[in-house]
Amino acid sequence: MRQRSARDQQRLDSGMVTSPKDLENIQREIASLAKRQSDLEDVVLEVMERRESAQERGTELAGRVEALEAEVAEVEQRRTAELEGIDAEGFTVAKEREVLAAAVPDDLIKLYDKLRAQQGGIGAARLYQKRCEGCRLELNITELNEVRSAPADTVVRCENCRRILVRTADSGL
Repeated sequence: MRQRSARDQQRLDSGMVTSPKDLENIQREIASLAKRQSDLEDVVLEVMERRESAQERGTELAGRVEALEAEVAEVEQRRTAELEGIDAEGFTVAKEREVLAAAVPDDLIKLYDKLRAQQGGIGAARLYQKRCEGCRLELNITELNEVRSAPADTVVRCENCRRILVRTADSGL
């Protein structure tokens, strides 16, 4: 457009255009080209401003991504450390269970393991204030009387969930 405008201006300045109609057309075309060039320059400026804004936003987001990646790495390290701790604790608890299980009769261990498999990992539940903490239901009077009258070394079970009930001082008996 600039070349075309310069060429038209040169024709106009050279005096080669003799017809008033041609002269008027060239002047109109030069004005139109100047307006169009101005409009395009405005568009270019707007695009440059948007590009600059987008680059700033991109830089900001890249910084946030870096910060989040660093945080993720830190959390993964903590998770790994916690999992190692849990594994170590699980190993210790398993060893303690072996020692304690040696003092418990085999038939009771078998019953507990069977109930544990059936009940989602919990084979025994504490009897707390007349309530089985396995199924969270309160025992009725008849069941409580049976538990009260049972000897301390007898295995008692919840009538609702069939788990082994562990009697404590807080059982409410």
